[in-house]
Amino acid sequence: MTPLRFSDHSLRAQIALVFGALVVGLAVLLSLAFGELLKRRIERDAGTALQVIAENAGKLLANGLLERSREAEVLAAAEVVWVKGLDTPEGHHMLARSQATQPHSVWIGVADAQGVVRTATGGLLVGQSVAQRPWFQEGLQKLHVGDVHAAKLLEKLLPPNPSGEPYRLVDFAAPIRIGPTTVGVVGIHGSWEWTREVMVSLTPAHTEDSAVELFVFDREGQLIYAPGGQTQALREAGQHLPAGAAAPGDRAASPAAVVPWRDGRSYLTAMVPLRARSSASDLGWRVVAREPVELAFAEASRTVRMALAIGLAAALLASVLAWLAARRLSDDLYALADAASAVEAEKAGARIPQAHSSREVRQLSSALGRMTHRLLASREAMEEKVRVRTLELEAANRALDLQARTDALTGLLNRRGFETQMAFALALARRSGRPLSLITIDVDHFKRVNDTYGHEAGDEVLRRLARTLEVRLRNSDVVARLGGEEFVALLPDTDLAGAQAIAQSLVAAMAAQQDPVVGLITVSAGVASMRSLQDNGTDLLRRGDAALYEAKGQGRNRVCVEV
Repeated sequence: MTPLRFSDHSLRAQIALVFGALVVGLAVLLSLAFGELLKRRIERDAGTALQVIAENAGKLLANGLLERSREAEVLAAAEVVWVKGLDTPEGHHMLARSQATQPHSVWIGVADAQGVVRTATGGLLVGQSVAQRPWFQEGLQKLHVGDVHAAKLLEKLLPPNPSGEPYRLVDFAAPIRIGPTTVGVVGIHGSWEWTREVMVSLTPAHTEDSAVELFVFDREGQLIYAPGGQTQALREAGQHLPAGAAAPGDRAASPAAVVPWRDGRSYLTAMVPLRARSSASDLGWRVVAREPVELAFAEASRTVRMALAIGLAAALLASVLAWLAARRLSDDLYALADAASAVEAEKAGARIPQAHSSREVRQLSSALGRMTHRLLASREAMEEKVRVRTLELEAANRALDLQARTDALTGLLNRRGFETQMAFALALARRSGRPLSLITIDVDHFKRVNDTYGHEAGDEVLRRLARTLEVRLRNSDVVARLGGEEFVALLPDTDLAGAQAIAQSLVAAMAAQQDPVVGLITVSAGVASMRSLQDNGTDLLRRGDAALYEAKGQGRNRVCVEV
């Protein structure tokens, strides 16, 4: 029997076969094209979200290093304390107060120029020599920030680490100078535990669709932090900085790359170098965020499958309709093919037209139009979902930033928030030539209040002082709690005499109040004013602190002005 040739079929059959085959192929092509576009977009957005998390972690780590190095500078710059000696009660109190404001500072001490510890928090290492320690040798010359290292002298003296892991420390040191002479070094050993808290606060909770993890590597690519206590195990397995991880300046189309790790799995990986806030704190760390590929691209895979299913269903419908087409199909066929090509190419305004040559053709064009609309709607819905998640992340970052700038006890600004406001006020004062003054305030005998009446009474005293400052100062004044019982008020457009008068009124207002538990509470205040355009916030605070210590030395419950 002779095989039936294509030309032997009727015109209706020929049109139906050709048209049906074309529509099937076109529908599948459109489905795969739209699916691939959506997949790439989802993968790119997943990489962007991963990089944002790594960047936020890097910013918090950089800010933490800067704050702790500034703390060492501030302690070393308290010349009014150190000129009396390196082992005075005032110096020990200042170190203890600094440790209280930074719980992760496991040890703060002062060594003389020969490397002998003269005073330290908890009395640890007092009388011992630290002359061979890198932080002391570097701290004699300049501000020093050391890389992560194991605790040596302190390991047996400190209580067990809450995480159960051995102590790992980051050192901060600064020289103590009286005039041109370096008389000692302030050293701070910061616990590496603060890094774990930063990472945990920024890592999204694990779900069926997400499992983001954050890591930190040092300048040589050695792992120094891994989540879940995996650091030691991964280091022993030889885990280094993953080769091929995309950095912000290196990426092309995507901010992240799929990289194999030592555990034998591949992860979507984004790497961000820690952008140091100062040259001393530039340790060359890199923050790496990763997520298993099967979870990172799960939504993209589902999208491709859905697009293909929709395309095949539409193709099946189109083939059935094509079989019913008999006449006047050629023009509509070309029109539909051209329109489909335009849609695939994503031309502006491209759409599937409504054909009118027959009922079957009208049904076919309608089906293709609906398919295209659903695919476009799916893409728009996915883009909206990504936009909403991005807004949620931004809102969470804003809330985190607000929390980081506000003192939880009094509701005032904390040191970080105050430094931002001070920088703005200094810049405005320099530009306008207007005066700018500062008042530092400290509760007298506050330790005795805590020891006698308890910390709850002490907290109420601090809140009372905060309310007094807010009520008696102007809306334009900046009020903050620097830590412990020390407060500061920044007074724009106020000269030294005006600031002294305001400080005197604040001291008098506190002395006139009676706390129902503690009774009479007094404060001491120091006043400083911007002297020149070269004056900076550190200078202003240092002079204010010096005046405050002078007021303490003169008997408390008084105001002293900078010399």
